[in-house]
Amino acid sequence: MPFEIVESLSLPGDPNKPNEDAFAAEPFGALVIDGATMVSENLMPGRSDAAWISSFGARRLMAHLREGDGSRAALRHALADAERSFAGLRRRAPEEPWELPLASMVLAVPADDGFELLWYGDCAALMLLPDGTTSVVGPALERKADETSAAQRFLDETGLAPVEALKGDKYLPLFRTGRETVNSPTGEWLFSPVAAASEHVLRARYRAPAGTLVLLCSDGFLALASAYGAMGVSEVVAAARDSGLNALGEKLRAVEDGDPEGRSYPRFKKSDDATAVLVKLA
Repeated sequence: MPFEIVESLSLPGDPNKPNEDAFAAEPFGALVIDGATMVSENLMPGRSDAAWISSFGARRLMAHLREGDGSRAALRHALADAERSFAGLRRRAPEEPWELPLASMVLAVPADDGFELLWYGDCAALMLLPDGTTSVVGPALERKADETSAAQRFLDETGLAPVEALKGDKYLPLFRTGRETVNSPTGEWLFSPVAAASEHVLRARYRAPAGTLVLLCSDGFLALASAYGAMGVSEVVAAARDSGLNALGEKLRAVEDGDPEGRSYPRFKKSDDATAVLVKLA
């Protein structure tokens, strides 16, 4: 069953900075990639290594799917492309693990009896069956809860608004520490210019009837349900179907504009890049 593309949306967290999310949607596949905010200088040409890895990954994944690759082969080839491009264009090799461009990803590919998902990190897929059953695929809700807890601790310990933490270099070591074990035997693997990451992707296949809706999103979009509690997960998918993604984007930004320092809803950015793609099994 191919995908019917219903709608897509991608909002930058800051209009003055690059949107470090990327997305793509075709009948043969759909994806969202969320570049991790850099905690070092950029090594690649352009304004943002995080934007590079997400946009490059989206283009190459879709190109390989278009050429007939299955999902795993497309991922393997796209990661190899990223590794070659990064090695050829970077100003220097990374000296520390936290200098590597990283991204979360969720990729959906239709199958005869449903669809297949591949994912890294905290991007998510929300599935709404025709009978109204809703489920969440991926650890986005748990990851956002961990981030909220960390922001709350920062607020409690320093008295500073969590949004202030990323504005200077003083707290960068805290953010870098969390990336020191990425793409290693003791940590998680993410979409990155490391071909070996293809062997560590999370994967699941779902049987689903025609008419099933699949909402792929970055954690910045899912914050409506995961961090702000403005809606339940089932309400997010239903609202995407009934009111559209733009209305959800406006609701998301309204919550954040009402709490710009991150005190009521502890977080390290006033607004994160927020991306969603809604597809239907035709």
